[in-house]
Amino acid sequence: MALMFKALGDPTRLRIFDFLRVQCCPVAVGADGEVRSECGPTAGEVCCHLTGQPEINSTISHNLKELRLAGLITMERRGKTMVCGVNPDASSRLAAYLSRSLTETEYTDCCD
Repeated sequence: MALMFKALGDPTRLRIFDFLRVQCCPVAVGADGEVRSECGPTAGEVCCHLTGQPEINSTISHNLKELRLAGLITMERRGKTMVCGVNPDASSRLAAYLSRSLTETEYTDCCD
C-alpha cells in the first residue's frame, strides 16, 4: 500500500492516474477470471493529454513505469503501441483503505 501512495505522491503521476481512472472502456474476462480492458488510451495519448505533445517523452514514460511497478496501472502491448488502464484491484484496495474509519486504524491518538 505504501508503494501505491508513494507513486501517487508525485503530481504528474496523480494526474496520469486520474486521467486513466476516468477513461471508460469495455472489459473482457479471461478464462481464468482475469478482468482486463479491451481498449484504453495509449501511452502516447496519455502524454498528449498531459503535455499537449503528439509523442511520448521520457518523463511520462518514466511516470507510467512507476505507476505500473506500484501496481496502480496496467500496460499491455498491442502491436506497436502500449495500451494503459487502471488496475481494478488496486483501485478497490485504495478505496477500501481510504474508506476505513479512524477506529479501524492501528494508530493511537497522538494528541494526548
